[in-house]
Amino acid sequence: MSIAAYGWSDVEPDAIAERGQHLLAACPLWPIKFPATRHLILQAALDTFAARGYHGSTLKDISRGTGLSTAALYVHFASKQDLLFEISRHGHEVALEVVEGAAEGGTDPADALDLLVYSFTRWHAEQHTLAYVVQHEWTALDSHHIAVVQQLRGRIQTSFRAVLADGANSGELDVPDLRGASAALLSMCIDVARWFDPEGPYTPDGLGRSYVALARRLFVSTPVASR
Repeated sequence: MSIAAYGWSDVEPDAIAERGQHLLAACPLWPIKFPATRHLILQAALDTFAARGYHGSTLKDISRGTGLSTAALYVHFASKQDLLFEISRHGHEVALEVVEGAAEGGTDPADALDLLVYSFTRWHAEQHTLAYVVQHEWTALDSHHIAVVQQLRGRIQTSFRAVLADGANSGELDVPDLRGASAALLSMCIDVARWFDPEGPYTPDGLGRSYVALARRLFVSTPVASR
C-alpha cells in the first residue's frame, strides 16, 4: 500500500518537517547560558567518550581537546564521572524536551505520532555524537547519577506510550501491545545515533520522513484524512 493511502499527502511531509525543524531549533546542543570554557570542556569530553568510550578515556585525553592542562579541568569539573553525568543529564533533558514538545504539539494522535517520530529521529541524526554517548555510556554512571538519568528516560518512554495510547483509544492507531510498540518505536529512532554518518547517503530530514512513513505502516489502522 502506498504512503499516500495513509494520508501522507504531497504537502504534509513538508509541514511535519517544518514543525519538527522548528522544535529542534529550540533545543540547542549546549545551553547558551554555559560559559565558553565549560562548552569547550564538555565538547572535548563528548568527542573523547564517543571515540574511546567512557572507560577507555582519561582526563588527560579530554584535556588534549581543550588546550587546557589536566589540572585546569578540575576548576570546572571534579572528575571524569562528573563530566559524563553532565553530558548524560543534559542530553536526556534535551531529548525529553524534543519528545514532550512533539507529543504535545500534535493536532490528533496520528499527527502527534508523525511529529514525534520525525523530531526524535532527526535529533538522533543531527546530534548523533551526543545521542550516541547519551544512549550508550550512561550505564557507566554511579548509582546516584543513574537514578537521575533513569527518571528522564522514563519520562521519554511515558511520552511515547501516551501518544500511542491516545491513538489506540481513539481508534486512529492500531496498538495491540502498548509496551512492545513503544519499545520498538523508541529503539528504531534511538539506533540512528549508532550508525548515522553525515557523509553517508541519508540526511537527518530524509531519515525523519522515512521513519514517519514506517511508523504509519506499523500503527495507523485506517487511512487518515489529509490535514
